Amino acid sequence: MQLKDKLLAQRIYLFLGALFITSLVVSNLIFQKFFYWYPLDIEVFGSKLFEISVGILPYPITFLITDLISEIYGKKRANDIVIAGIFASLFSVGIILIADCVPALSNSPIDDKTFTNVFSKTIIAVGSSMFAYLFAQFIDIRIYHFWKELTKGKHLWLRNNFSTWVSQFLDTLAIITLLCYFDVLPWSSFKGLLISGFLFKVLVAFFDTPFLYLGVYIFRKRFKLKVNEEIDLA
Repeated sequence: MQLKDKLLAQRIYLFLGALFITSLVVSNLIFQKFFYWYPLDIEVFGSKLFEISVGILPYPITFLITDLISEIYGKKRANDIVIAGIFASLFSVGIILIADCVPALSNSPIDDKTFTNVFSKTIIAVGSSMFAYLFAQFIDIRIYHFWKELTKGKHLWLRNNFSTWVSQFLDTLAIITLLCYFDVLPWSSFKGLLISGFLFKVLVAFFDTPFLYLGVYIFRKRFKLKVNEEIDLA
């Protein structure tokens, strides 16, 4: 690969990493707002089936990006992005802790009580999601490369969906369990939120498959990659 192509590949990897980290951090900051993602009033185990947190909206983007990086840049580069995301999330917690300790002015648009109410649970959410996220992302990457090696780089839809379905179920199960355990969410909502969250992520994984195909096609055409060939940034 020519130097200019390698520099372009490095720049694209940087931007993909930025999108990944932003999606991850934002999902932890906005998770306390809930909404209906489908206009049907259906209850499962006493909870609304389609009731989910807005924090789940950017989360599937992280799995799409790691699948794309896994496909084009390889397993090691995908793992590097996951680790960078963990660091960014922990760093954001530190900033929130400092901001929460600084007393607000009497004329501040947001007072101390409101700020604490909105962001105090973010610390628990980040801690919980880090455990779930770390576990799920590494599982996703491992399963993705298992199917990639097994199919010799073919059947992209298979590894994209199967890796995401398994990892997203584990992620949803772990994070809801931890949030309920720390009394951030009521246990009565556990089953409904688990089913709603997982169903939403499965559908997103299904619909993002064409975007993954498009991304892989653009990379292979631009960098003249063969099937199962990866870009070496070293």
